[in-house]
Amino acid sequence: MKNSLRLLALSLTVATAAYPAPFLAVGDGAELFLTAGLGVRADDNIFLNANKVDDVIFDIKPGVELVFGNNSQTKGSFSYTENISRYSQNDGLDSELSSLRFNSDYDDGKTKFSARASFNQLNQNTIDSRLVGTLSRRDVTSAEIGGETSASAKSKVAAKLRYNDTDYKRTGFNDNTTLAIPVNYYYAVTSKVDLSVGVRYRSTEIQNGIDSNDMFYRVGARGDFTPNLTGEVQVGFGNRDFDNGRSEDIFDLDALLKFALSPKTSLDLTASNDFGVSGQGAEQKNFSLGARVTSKVSDALSLDAGLNFRNIDYYTREDDYVEANLGVSYTVSKNVSIRGGYSYKKNDSGLVGGDFTNSVFNLAANLRY
Repeated sequence: MKNSLRLLALSLTVATAAYPAPFLAVGDGAELFLTAGLGVRADDNIFLNANKVDDVIFDIKPGVELVFGNNSQTKGSFSYTENISRYSQNDGLDSELSSLRFNSDYDDGKTKFSARASFNQLNQNTIDSRLVGTLSRRDVTSAEIGGETSASAKSKVAAKLRYNDTDYKRTGFNDNTTLAIPVNYYYAVTSKVDLSVGVRYRSTEIQNGIDSNDMFYRVGARGDFTPNLTGEVQVGFGNRDFDNGRSEDIFDLDALLKFALSPKTSLDLTASNDFGVSGQGAEQKNFSLGARVTSKVSDALSLDAGLNFRNIDYYTREDDYVEANLGVSYTVSKNVSIRGGYSYKKNDSGLVGGDFTNSVFNLAANLRY
């Protein structure tokens, strides 16, 4: 415990002495940065179980980031982070895990193309992946490529390919892999608003479980609906066919709206209704609502607060999950920022022993040099 505190204090001192410049310039338009995250969390329910186990966790996250494409139509970055976690009381949960991320975007004014890829080693429970007295150790690999191009003076076509694979490293969980292909056609009804029609296909493979295939048919709208309201809303019909011959229908919903409450304050609203699968391979229907307020108090200080609700229908029972967050961010310099926050989680479950509450206080400093 004392060694962890000394290490954290020393790291924070070093971080605040950073200089506002990239670590290394790599050719034309590319820069290499050294990054680090140094934080502490006070968690009163580390397993998200009905019987609480609390701990204080210290996180150290050294890394490197390559940024390329400055002043170019193609921009992107690649980053590597080593996530080192040390538990004060439950040192058997200590971990050193890796995170790799890549993203690239192309935009020539008529055609947009994006590519995303990530690999994350995780050792933390969630509402979807939790067992009694253990953490959900898993490797998550994700990739996405997509683009949008003009089909005529008033119309555009967009398509994406999304892949996600979750590989659990402990017994009691079921690996799963999903592949999704959404395609949308947009038609401009005004200079600022598009109407859309689209389809989305998704396949889900579950280790030692029942695989499924989904089809969604959607209509929607996107753009600047008013001077202070932007976003995209899509609604429609969805169907999931299981390999065992069973079928389920769902009202398809996917929405994100951004309200400019003032020049420095914004409100984001989200809503979705979709199929899902838990870490134990249980099929789900998920209805979610979310709200987040962000306010920039000054050039250095910003505040945010969020509230999310999720109803999880497991077909044999339902859970209601609520998560609330408060955060404050302070920019010390171009290289150093500090963030503190509080999160609260509550699950009301139809399963005996499935209820839990969780409070987490956190403080972290982030370095980019």
